[in-house]
Amino acid sequence: MQKFYTLLWKDIMTRREAREALFTLIYEMSFHKENEASEIFEKEAEQRDLGDPYISEGLSGTFAHIEEIDSLISQNAIGWKLERLSKVSHAILRLGCYEMIYTDLPVRIAINEAVELAKKFDHDQAPSFINGILNSIADKNDLKSKSENN
Repeated sequence: MQKFYTLLWKDIMTRREAREALFTLIYEMSFHKENEASEIFEKEAEQRDLGDPYISEGLSGTFAHIEEIDSLISQNAIGWKLERLSKVSHAILRLGCYEMIYTDLPVRIAINEAVELAKKFDHDQAPSFINGILNSIADKNDLKSKSENN
């Protein structure tokens, strides 16, 4: 965890490093009740400069829409209950959904970045599992065509 905090608080981050830091925060927050998670985030934000608005906006945006995001994941993770997903996969899926729906990032890039996170932080079968769920969400919600028109 110390490596994460060093990465999170350094002055200059690439977008991929910022995404990894955001994923790690989403993952960490999954161990807390919603009200505790927001309190922890507020304390951290007060004590430290998050360094990249992408991280603070992504964390607050993900948790502002957590019910909708989890509902989409649940509807598209056929045969899986959210409780059965690994916390790592769940955090990656939450971030991927947030980026696909609530940011200007093209859907194909959001999916690819989620798959890359799974390759780095999750088990061997996770990248294809995450790719399948995010593509299903994008297809069922017509996110790919909307993304291509921008």
